[in-house]
Amino acid sequence: MAWQIKHTLLWGLILLAFIGQLLFYTWCRVQCVQIGYEIASETARHQQLIALQNSLRIEMARLTSPERIAKIAKHELGLITPGPEQTIVIP
Repeated sequence: MAWQIKHTLLWGLILLAFIGQLLFYTWCRVQCVQIGYEIASETARHQQLIALQNSLRIEMARLTSPERIAKIAKHELGLITPGPEQTIVIP
């Protein structure tokens, strides 16, 4: 009788250890998949930010072009290029 109880207890402990290991492995795999999804999400966000940065650089280049600034100065602000009589040379 004692041998049977010890045998059942031993099998119960082995089964408990196996189930514990299986649960731990499953938890690790779930964490790995979740981290993979987060990495994919952040990679997509990074690509979007790079695209936004490139479009902002293009817009900044367009807005700071000398031709555009000269056009605004002449047409909207009424500025003209100074003549030789308006130029003062500082020695």
